[in-house]
Amino acid sequence: MIPLLLVTAMAAEDPRLWLEDVESETALEWVKAQNADTVEGFASSEDFAAAKGRLLEIYDSTDRIPGVSKRGEWYYNFWKDADHPQGVWRRTTLASYKTDAPEWDVLLDLDALGAEEDVNWVWSGATCLYPNYDKCLVELSRGGADAGVWREFDVPSKSFVDGGFTLPEAKGSLRWVDENTLYVGTDFGQGSMTDSGYPRIAKRWTRGTELASAETVFEGRAEDISSGAWHDDEPGYERDFVYQGLTFYTNKMFEQTKKGLWELPKQDSAQATVHKDLVLIELREDWEVNGDSFKAGSLIAANYKKYTKGKARFEVLFEPTDTTSLSGFSFTRDHLVLTVLDNVNSRIRVLTPGKTGWTRSEVSGLPEGAQVSAWPVDAREGNKLWFSVDGYLTPSSLWMGEIGGEPEQLKQTPSWFDEAGFEVEQHFATSKDGTKVPYFQISPKGIEEGAATPTLLYGYGGFEVSLLPSYTGTVGAGWLERGGVYVVANIRGGGEYGPRWHQAALKEKRHRAYEDFSAVGEDLVSRGVTTREALGIMGGSNGGLLMGNMYTLYPEQWGAVVCAVPLLDMKRYTKLLAGASWAGEYGDPDVPEQWEYIKTFSPYHNIDADQAYPPILFTTSTRDDRVHPGHARKMAHALMEAGKNVSYYENIEGGHGGAANNDQSAFMRALSYTFLWDTLTGKTSEEPAAEEPATEE
Repeated sequence: MIPLLLVTAMAAEDPRLWLEDVESETALEWVKAQNADTVEGFASSEDFAAAKGRLLEIYDSTDRIPGVSKRGEWYYNFWKDADHPQGVWRRTTLASYKTDAPEWDVLLDLDALGAEEDVNWVWSGATCLYPNYDKCLVELSRGGADAGVWREFDVPSKSFVDGGFTLPEAKGSLRWVDENTLYVGTDFGQGSMTDSGYPRIAKRWTRGTELASAETVFEGRAEDISSGAWHDDEPGYERDFVYQGLTFYTNKMFEQTKKGLWELPKQDSAQATVHKDLVLIELREDWEVNGDSFKAGSLIAANYKKYTKGKARFEVLFEPTDTTSLSGFSFTRDHLVLTVLDNVNSRIRVLTPGKTGWTRSEVSGLPEGAQVSAWPVDAREGNKLWFSVDGYLTPSSLWMGEIGGEPEQLKQTPSWFDEAGFEVEQHFATSKDGTKVPYFQISPKGIEEGAATPTLLYGYGGFEVSLLPSYTGTVGAGWLERGGVYVVANIRGGGEYGPRWHQAALKEKRHRAYEDFSAVGEDLVSRGVTTREALGIMGGSNGGLLMGNMYTLYPEQWGAVVCAVPLLDMKRYTKLLAGASWAGEYGDPDVPEQWEYIKTFSPYHNIDADQAYPPILFTTSTRDDRVHPGHARKMAHALMEAGKNVSYYENIEGGHGGAANNDQSAFMRALSYTFLWDTLTGKTSEEPAAEEPATEE
C-alpha cells in the first residue's frame, strides 16, 4: 500500500492522477461525457455516416486477401467480416486457396464463443505442435488487451481440450516442447513479473501437473523487460534456449546444455539467431571479434559448433551503405532470404550457403516499381516463398514462387479508390542539423501550387520501426478521394536506414525526430503543396508522443492534430503499464539528470496556457494495457481547463490497436478523418467554450 503522505504529495504534483484509475466511476463518467461531445461534433452527420460506411465496406470486404500460414497440408487463416465481427479461425487446402472462392473449414468461431461465454473475445493467435499440427495453443484477449488467456485446442475435433493446458489472463507466453511439455512465462504470483509487467521467470510445465509445480529454468531480474524459454524442434538440431531481455534493445541468450546454461557470446545490443548449423548475428553496434571488424547494421554468420568453442570466423551476409539497411530475413529449407531497404524501397535478395561460402541472387518475375516483401511458405519442407507486392497506389497482390523459378500471382485486392487520379513522389526535407529526411507524398495529379489543399502528414519515429509504402484502401477512400494529400515522413527514430537512423534520436537526442517531422511540414508548405492552416498531422503510440510534441513545441505549423493511443506524461510513463520497458528509448525520469532532458519532450509538462494551439483530437482505449489511457485523459483534461480546442474519444474496447472489430476500426478511422477534414477546411469553430474543471469527489 502506498503511504498516505506519498499519495497526498503525488496528488499535489499532479492533480489529475484520478484519471489514471482506468475503470473508476468518476474517470469513466468524464470519459463518457467527452465521448458524447465528440460524437455530437464529428460523428453524428450524414457525411460521417457515409465515410464510416465506406470504410467498413473495405474492412469487411470478402475481396480482401486472406493471409494464410501453412501447417502440414493445410493453410490457416483468421478472418473478420460483416458476418463474423470478432472473426473465425479456419483452414483450406492450397488447391482450394488458389480458386476465387476457397472452401474453408471453420475451426473456431469467436462470435459464437463470445456469445456462449459472454466475453468479447479478440483473437491473439495460435501456435501449433510440429509435425502434425493437430494440437494448438490458442491465445484470446478480452476486448483486445495485450494480456490474454491461453487454451489448448484440438484441431481434429475442433474443440478446446477438456483438462488441457490453460493459462489465466496475463501477459505471457506458452511454447511447445512436445505433446506433454510446455515452456511457460506468466504471472506466477507476487514478484514473478518484471517492472514492465512481463514474465520474469520461465518454467517447464508437464501435462497433468499443477502450474505451481512447474520447473523453473530461468529467473531474470525485476528491472529486465522480460524472460522466456523455447524449444528448437528443427529435426536433427533439437535444442533449447533462454532469452533474457535486459532493455528494449539489449538482451542475453543462453542454450540449455547438460552442464547448465551457456551464454552465447555477443554484444548485448546484438540479436542472435541459431538455425541448423549456423548462428547469425544482427549488429546494432560496430563489433570486433577474433581479429575481424564488423559494421553496425550488418548481418554476419558462422558455424554454430565452432562458435560454441570460441573458434568462429564470421562471414558478412549484409553490410549497410549510406542508403541501404536490412529490414529482415528468413529461411527456407536451403536458402536465406533478405529484405533490404534502399532509400525506403524494398529489394529481395537470396543467399545460399555452400562449401566455398555464400552465393547471392536476386528475385525476378515480380512487378517493377512496387514494394515487395517475402517469407517462406514452409521453411522446413521446401524453397517456396510468398511474395506480397503493393505500393501506395498499387493494390496488394499475393504471389507464390519457388526460388529460382517464376512467381505465380494467386490473389489481388480490387482497387478501393481510383488510383489513376493520383501520383506518388518521394522528397527529402532538410532537418535542423542538415540531415536529409525522406518522405512520400501521395497527391492528386495536377495539384494547384500554393492552394490550401487539406494535407495529412503521418509519422512515427521510434523503436527502429520503418514506415514502408503499402496499399491502404482506407486512406484512399477516406482521405485522398476527398481531394486531400497524404504524406508519410520517414523521420529519425525509425529503422529506415538501420540502427544509425534509430540511434540518432534516442534519449537526449529525441528532439532530432521532432526536428525532422517539423522540417517535413515546412518543406510541404515551402513547396506549395499546402498551407500551414490546411496541414493536419496524425500519429499513434510513440507517434502519439510525436504528435504531443508537435502540438506543444511547434504549434504554429499545424492546422489540426490527431493524437492516438499516446504517451504524453513522460514523468510517470515508466510507472504506467508497460512503460518501464521503454526507458531504453526515452530515458528514465527517476534519474534526475535524465529527467532534465526528458522533460523537454514531455507534452503534459510543456502546456502553456497562454499559447495558441491548433485544434486537437485525442483517441485512446480503456482496454489498452500497453500505453495507459491516463496519458490522453490527463493531457486532454489539462488543455480543456486551459480553454483550448480539444476533442476526446476513448473506445471502451480495442487494446493498443484502438479497436476490437472492423466496425470499431471504421468508426475510429472515420472519426479522425472527419475531424481533420472539417477542421482543415474551416467547417468547425475556432475555439469552444472552456470546460468547467472536473473534480473527483
